[in-house]
Amino acid sequence: MSTAEWEDRARSDAWYLVYSKPRQEEKAWWNLDRQGFRCFLPYARFQRRRQRRYQTVVEPMFPRYLFVRLAAGIEDWSPIRSTLGVTGLVRFGTWPARVPDELVDTLRERTRDGLCDLSLEPLQAGERVRILDGPFQAYEGIFRASRSDERVVLLLDVAGQYTTLTLSQHQVERA
Repeated sequence: MSTAEWEDRARSDAWYLVYSKPRQEEKAWWNLDRQGFRCFLPYARFQRRRQRRYQTVVEPMFPRYLFVRLAAGIEDWSPIRSTLGVTGLVRFGTWPARVPDELVDTLRERTRDGLCDLSLEPLQAGERVRILDGPFQAYEGIFRASRSDERVVLLLDVAGQYTTLTLSQHQVERA
């Protein structure tokens, strides 16, 4: 890259990545925002398996990372590294890592109020599923129906014959 290209790049307004301390993304966002930096911290809602059950959780989409919009060569970036909750800017060599505007724009479009829903889609009749625990652990079957009491009905091939099996929805996953 020529010197002119670097100077042109240094003058432009762009998104950069901030690396936060563990589980302090929100603290970093809050403190950077308070200092007048334009920040974006997308959250995601998704299903996480804990102790044989799925729970809906809301967490930062990219743990330990948030985006900050900076004008290189114009804004003073030095307060960023001493901000509470921040480890520093992500860098490649001596230059901070730029994030393409299109990526951040796409993330902003797909989030509502800073939250993107990444929950699992409900199972559809005919989908192959794998049993996670119990006497039929690791067997695969065909999802047939869902009941209101968090139970699912499967077709299971046992000794060449299909039989119906009812399990907790937390005992199966997509194959």
